[in-house]
Amino acid sequence: MTAASTTSGRSGSVQSVERAFGILETMAEHGGMMGLSQLAEVSGLPLPTIHRLVRTLVDLGYLHQDPSRQYVLGPKLIKLGESSARMLSVRARPHLARLVDELGESANMAMLDGDRIVYVAQVPSRHSMRMFTEVGRRVLPHCTAVGKAMLAEMPPERVRELLQRTGMQRYTDHTITEPREFARQLELTAAAGYATDEGEQEVGVRCVAVAVPEAPARLAISVSGPAGRMTDELIERAVPLLTQVGRALSADLR
Repeated sequence: MTAASTTSGRSGSVQSVERAFGILETMAEHGGMMGLSQLAEVSGLPLPTIHRLVRTLVDLGYLHQDPSRQYVLGPKLIKLGESSARMLSVRARPHLARLVDELGESANMAMLDGDRIVYVAQVPSRHSMRMFTEVGRRVLPHCTAVGKAMLAEMPPERVRELLQRTGMQRYTDHTITEPREFARQLELTAAAGYATDEGEQEVGVRCVAVAVPEAPARLAISVSGPAGRMTDELIERAVPLLTQVGRALSADLR
């Protein structure tokens, strides 16, 4: 949806505010760096309007112009993002705790932030040997179950653009580094409704994840643990529970 289309037909809305936030969201979805012409093309707004809005966002510190004359997301957004992530974590923890109570393994929530996955909430397993992902950790999406769950919901061309920017670094012998194979994996994920990480980021770790539907941002929740405990039977139990918890979390975030 373009920034122009989002501003039509809403009573009581402030068009310039909607358009400014539309620009920020568009830039975030395209890697955080865009030129004026590209913004105008993607958003559907006239170039003079884009220039005026971008200039205002630069003056406020929400955008910054780099030496190449392109615009990048500015440092002021970091504070907003950190505050939002903290609130997401607070809202998510009861839902993640339910997963831990019923499945016994660590539960996480992650968000797609630009081209990276950032973990925003976790409830650890009670096992002495458990998986611990530090909240705030940023990883590439191609080697994680949460990343695959989110990318499977994006248009294929957007996924290709993202992978071209990030590359597909190999972390283990199981990491998928070939774009065609990864595209096939995303098709399987979309059809099944869940994604798995079979030791693709860390040897000996297995993870299953689902995207959070109709969330205010691209979010996914997961359960992860040592491969010896994350059996096929546990994953079979986890998928419907993750789906149910994802829907409950989505409703809680609206």
